[in-house]
Parts: sequence; structure tokens; C-alpha cells
Amino acid sequence: MSRDVGDLLDDVIRACGVIRAYVDDDALPEGLVYDAVRMRLVEIGEAVRMLPSAVTSTEPSIPWSRVSLLGERLTRRYFDTTPAVVFGTARVDVPSLCEAVHRLRAAHAARGDRRGAAGAADLMR
Repeated sequence: MSRDVGDLLDDVIRACGVIRAYVDDDALPEGLVYDAVRMRLVEIGEAVRMLPSAVTSTEPSIPWSRVSLLGERLTRRYFDTTPAVVFGTARVDVPSLCEAVHRLRAAHAARGDRRGAAGAADLMR
């Protein structure tokens, strides 16, 4: 199944929101949060890998290739990834990535995607 740019951006927005919810929930066991965040980072990496460079180039402050490689690293070299890296990424990098992807989603919607920015905002709820 082929995903269009809007779908991929929505996937990243959704994963960022879930990551934020996981790390903000002090009632969840740290090990569970670590595993869940890692999986969502893999999803983000895969979605970012499929985004056209024409889309990502409009947000040059985000290291898109590193985001994509993180997903691959978590999949193929999971034993080299420490909780400090995962939680640091979740708390520091994911919020700025999410802001950038929201801007990309709004720009994509302005070009005529039928779901629009409102659809992307609904994903955060």
C-alpha cells in the first residue's frame, strides 16, 4: 500500500503525540515506555525515509537523514541503543520534529490535500 505525503506526515504527527503522552505519564513503568517510544521512533524513521526531499528541504533545521537512520538503527542495532538516547530523543528532539512536521502538513494542506490541517490537528487529540 502506497502512502501519500499527507499520510506520512500524519503518521509522524501521530507518533510524536503518542511519544509525548508516554513520556509524560509517570504512572507507566519506565521499561514499557522505553519499548513503546523505541517503536514509535522506528515508525517516525520509516515515514521520514519515504518523504520526498522536496518536502523535507523546506525544513532544513531538521536532520532528516538522521531521523530516518535512527529508525533503522533502532530496528537493526537495537542492542546499541541506550535508554538515555531514546528518552533524550523523545524529550528534546521529538517536540521540534513535531513542530516542523506540523508546518509541513499545513503547507501540504494549503496545496490542496483534502483532509487539510484540521485533519492533522485531530490526530493530536
